[in-house]
Amino acid sequence: MLTKIITEGTTNVEVPVPDENSSFPPSSVAVFYNPAMKTNRDVAVAAIASFSKNDPQYSYLDALSASGIRGLRIANEVGLNTTMSDWEENSVELIKRNIELNSLTNCTALRRNANVVMLDGSFDIIDLDPFGTPAPFLDAASFSTKRLLCVTATDTAPLCGAHKKAGIRNYSAVPLKTEYHPEMGVRILMGAVARTLAKYDKAMTPLLSYASAHYVRLFASVKKGIVEADKCLENMGFIAHCFNCGAREWKHGLAVHIEEKCPACGHKTSLAGPLWLGRLHDRGFCEQVLDEIAKRELKGVDKLISTCRDELEIPMHYDIHKVCKMLGITAMSTVDLISALRERGFQASRTHFSGISFKTDAEMEEIKGIVREMASSNS
Repeated sequence: MLTKIITEGTTNVEVPVPDENSSFPPSSVAVFYNPAMKTNRDVAVAAIASFSKNDPQYSYLDALSASGIRGLRIANEVGLNTTMSDWEENSVELIKRNIELNSLTNCTALRRNANVVMLDGSFDIIDLDPFGTPAPFLDAASFSTKRLLCVTATDTAPLCGAHKKAGIRNYSAVPLKTEYHPEMGVRILMGAVARTLAKYDKAMTPLLSYASAHYVRLFASVKKGIVEADKCLENMGFIAHCFNCGAREWKHGLAVHIEEKCPACGHKTSLAGPLWLGRLHDRGFCEQVLDEIAKRELKGVDKLISTCRDELEIPMHYDIHKVCKMLGITAMSTVDLISALRERGFQASRTHFSGISFKTDAEMEEIKGIVREMASSNS
């Protein structure tokens, strides 16, 4: 296996050299390493540092380590007692070499099945970063984690509704492919995590959740308690979406009644869920993460976190291009529309999901009316 040494953050890591002629170079090597996930790992370092700053003795498990780069950075840059596990012998040998390369004494490398590691013990912080869906590992992680659960999912097609049946199989929820499909994916994953934790009388509080180009990421604090678990499940519910006019409504509960016909246009609506309808982020935690990002000089991730911090806590965003297309109007500035919504007394904000997305407490018909006004005044 051909390798090279790279530096990510302040950590030196020996990583495999991929075949550049492969359709997906990271999968062409004996040990998986994806340089495109650097932003994911940078955010993880800042977020876990923020969470653990008052107790540096927290234990951290990188359950699916591959090259070990994530766990190595947490051990080296955050200073937590770190366990890294992988089933592949090549991966474990590479992790051990990387531990020596960085002269780390707070690391353990295990060649074991991830679920066995988690069911065999408990950890303050568990990080799931699989290649594909985290679904096969959610039960064991929910059982084992004590304080923080971090989850990455790269199976965005099932989560966002493009592969609906796979989404149902993996997450026991019905996703819909809508213009707000990235947020659909985040909320489907969060709903699955909340329900799985509840099986073990645990509750989650989302600290930071986001969707990037090819993955969904969640950081949730965990608390043990039947009362807390029951209260957490009150954030579960369903979305009814009208593919004719774009209207949507949501209702909390795991057994809800939603009218089949859209109240705005009368067409039949489609149902998504159960999914998470609560907040996606904790504003105070995002502030702490931004402080860590600045202190550690992590480039290119502050905008993502600050946008997450400032998003309205309202389910499902709108796409300005989609709204304008429905009305046969040339696309307009998202910033201008947000300003117009606010001037008319509505709440409105940008979102991290895309540069043309926004959140508001205005209904779809109200949004369309304002867009028409803006278009006519500019003509």
